[in-house]
Amino acid sequence: MPKFNVQVPHSLPQAEARTRLERFAENLQRKFQNQVSDLHQAWEDNTLRFRFKTYGIPLDGGITVSDNDLNVDGNLPFSAMMFRGKIESTIREELERLVA
Repeated sequence: MPKFNVQVPHSLPQAEARTRLERFAENLQRKFQNQVSDLHQAWEDNTLRFRFKTYGIPLDGGITVSDNDLNVDGNLPFSAMMFRGKIESTIREELERLVA
């Protein structure tokens, strides 16, 4: 399965970045309520594991919080490969707003 990756730098303390990231799923659900469904998230150490569907396409991965960036790694079904750029840019924009 193809992968996608997004890195977003931040200047927040790691604990604050993690706290803000906890609201990430809520923000996605609210902003993209007609496009996102079956949203789940759970913490594993400093990585927020997530999975959701967008337009029926399942996406999953993790967002790792470090001292100076958020690193998103995820799996992308072959059926979504043509949307890879849009998916990455949307995730990047939302995370940049979150840590601004």
